Amino acid sequence: MNLSPEVLQKRQQKLAAAIRAAGLDALALNPGPSLHYLTGIEFHLSERPVVCLFRPEGAPVLVLPELESAKSRDLPYELQAITYPENPAQWPTAYEQALQSAGLRASGGKVGVEDRVLRLLEWRLLKQAAPEVDWVTAEDVVASLRMQKDEAEQAAMQKAVDIAQSALTATLPQIKIGMQDTEVAAILMMQLLQHGSGKPPFEPIVAAGPQDSANPHYFPRGRALQSGDLLVIDWGAGYGGYLSDLTRTFGVGELTAEQIKIHETVQAANAAAHAIAAPGVACGTVDKAARDVIEAAGYGQYFTHRLGHGLGMEGHEEPYMRGDNPQILQTGMTFTIEPGIYIPGLGGVRIEDDVVVTESGLRSFSDMPRGIQIVG
Repeated sequence: MNLSPEVLQKRQQKLAAAIRAAGLDALALNPGPSLHYLTGIEFHLSERPVVCLFRPEGAPVLVLPELESAKSRDLPYELQAITYPENPAQWPTAYEQALQSAGLRASGGKVGVEDRVLRLLEWRLLKQAAPEVDWVTAEDVVASLRMQKDEAEQAAMQKAVDIAQSALTATLPQIKIGMQDTEVAAILMMQLLQHGSGKPPFEPIVAAGPQDSANPHYFPRGRALQSGDLLVIDWGAGYGGYLSDLTRTFGVGELTAEQIKIHETVQAANAAAHAIAAPGVACGTVDKAARDVIEAAGYGQYFTHRLGHGLGMEGHEEPYMRGDNPQILQTGMTFTIEPGIYIPGLGGVRIEDDVVVTESGLRSFSDMPRGIQIVG
């Protein structure tokens, strides 16, 4: 997605306000979705450490290798770039210059980082350059900016969902009894690329049978599809830097009455979550609405994960839709609704949609049929 100067400047202004509100002196980000979100610059995590320091006042300070210096030029906002050569022995000097420019080397202060993203490589250079700085978690500071998606972000997510749904629709007629789960995953991956997907959020999960489909994060290993299998397909696409993450469960050949009941129960739980999610509702309340349906049907012990997770530039981000999360939904928040039942020896069912909170309630990006469908 091409980010306009106005969007980037507005995001950095919001970040400055968030840094002040959190009582921080700065925020240090290394390559990842948040850095791209705020600067429009893309980096790969590599053996060369990259860090950008954001302050409440003043231009961001970016430390980067000389070979990537072109990325810091001709930007629609002010940026101070400090580059270093290939020799690792000279890298600490660049980081000392950056912390000095940011006013943190001598005075210290409190600097926030993303716990899940900042590597030991960058942290050691930062800490060595400014030993008096107090490095603290700032996951919430960044998440507060990225959780509510604007219209352009929502449009990119809708496209990612459309690509994913079209790819699976093209895959389903090719699925046959006796085909290996790895073959199905390969066909689906090819269809994703042919339908315009960028880098998908993960390799497709294709899990069939009484044991494998009951494993929520199964990796295909070559098992052949058999009649009577429940077949869980969890897949997604990428578009414009944003992602989709969907799941549908199918029957291979003829299913038993209990398998059909499990599928109908999960479908009802999915619908219950859709019905209750709205601005002002707690994430935990949405989880409970789906969980109540599954527990009432007698399968509560087999729903072993949270209802869903935030979705956007990352496959998993804030907000997390778990029962103990009091966070209140706001317009523009995007997340998954993915209740499931997993019974070893019988099989598993999951039905996952990608949704966005609107002023009037909830809109689903995904509209692929959720009812049981027989393949093979």
